[in-house]
Amino acid sequence: MHTQYVQENEGVYRIGNTRVSLDSIVYLFREGMSAESMVDSYPALTLEQVHGALAFYLGNQKEIDAYLEEGKREAQLLQEQSRKDNADLIAKLQRARHAGFSQRKEGARRAPQQSRSGSPHLMPVSRIADR
Repeated sequence: MHTQYVQENEGVYRIGNTRVSLDSIVYLFREGMSAESMVDSYPALTLEQVHGALAFYLGNQKEIDAYLEEGKREAQLLQEQSRKDNADLIAKLQRARHAGFSQRKEGARRAPQQSRSGSPHLMPVSRIADR
């Protein structure tokens, strides 16, 4: 009986009838992860499917490596285009992050002080020197 462990659909390699991409398993394999750990990471897969997918990769390594490199190039182009298309939004978010960082930094300059109710609250460092 022949089982097809990897299927190509619309230019994407998937493992069996799952939504798990072959890419995911190949990258984990390259990192040295065991097949058992891959099953733990992707519960939709069986150990047999992982081994089948790895056998498919090793049997077609040149083609799959080219496919993965093309995917990286496409992702990089999309990221660059997104940065161009969203430059104003990115700048606005960076300004907001910087402003939030400045506020947190200012808050760190404050020291705790006991209030009349006995609970601590923050007082500017400049007022501590006046005490």
